[in-house]
Amino acid sequence: MIMKPKINLILSITCTLYFIVAFVSVPTANASNILPPPTKISQHVYAWIGPLEGPNEKNQGFRMNMAFVVGQNAVAVIDTGYTAEMAMEMITHIRRYTKLPIKYAINTNSQPHRYMGNDVFRHNGAEIIAHANSANRMQEMGNLFSRAIENSLKKTPSDVKLPKQPNHIISSDMTFDLGGLPIEVQYMGAAHTPAQLIVKVPQDKLIVTGDLLYSGRLLAILRDSNIENWLLSFEKLKQFGDVLFIPGHGQPGKLDDFEMPTKSYLVLIDKHMRSAIESMTDLQDAINTLDQDAFKHLVNFEHLSGSNASWAYLFYENNSM
Repeated sequence: MIMKPKINLILSITCTLYFIVAFVSVPTANASNILPPPTKISQHVYAWIGPLEGPNEKNQGFRMNMAFVVGQNAVAVIDTGYTAEMAMEMITHIRRYTKLPIKYAINTNSQPHRYMGNDVFRHNGAEIIAHANSANRMQEMGNLFSRAIENSLKKTPSDVKLPKQPNHIISSDMTFDLGGLPIEVQYMGAAHTPAQLIVKVPQDKLIVTGDLLYSGRLLAILRDSNIENWLLSFEKLKQFGDVLFIPGHGQPGKLDDFEMPTKSYLVLIDKHMRSAIESMTDLQDAINTLDQDAFKHLVNFEHLSGSNASWAYLFYENNSM
């Protein structure tokens, strides 16, 4: 029986900054109730569909989508949560649906909410799968993630544990068999972070995209986001036809449902900042003249719109050199 821990940790992440908080805490005892029961999305796929606000004391870091896929012989988990406590709850919920071994845990990218529960799944026998570029970013940014969580939660270094590096590093597309159910892990290149994986479940006509797609909330552009390739990746998703997408944030839907909150926003940023660089407009003027009002109804708009504009300008400025 897996003991659940007390929760006295709040994961506070400021997406306007590149140094996003990440940690795995030491589990203690008692129930924490971070996660609701997962929703059955298709025949083989279950998902936790998170709220859209940022991480806070009330949601205890649960504000993203995570999923698991159940085959005849094994289970694959897609993203492992913010904390060890959250990952332990994921396993507890999974065990209410199946006793099959959790063979794979796939990190769709290197954001903290995608991989900080890795060690819990590793200790339960799962291979931790990540792209090489994601693994590199995890290693390079780990100490900064630790210091950020120490500062924001007023913790000591002994309170903050980063997971070990993923033990199954991939650099190209791969297929994993869960027993009569193949799942396909496809590399989409840089987008929100330097490496984005998607997970396809062909039998269910379903794809888990991670932070390639957003709905209901404003997407976040980071210092190492690649806006050009993000747009290309969105176009690549059209090749899969009439399938259901589980985004990184927001409700599942068909690709058209993500046209406005993801593609249209990136198109706006792309067009404006390209023009600003070509006309040698300075950073502040480029930010001030960017009209994002069509997206102000999205959750986190006030929090992210300014930093998105700033990082986008710097992205195109660097690419013009």
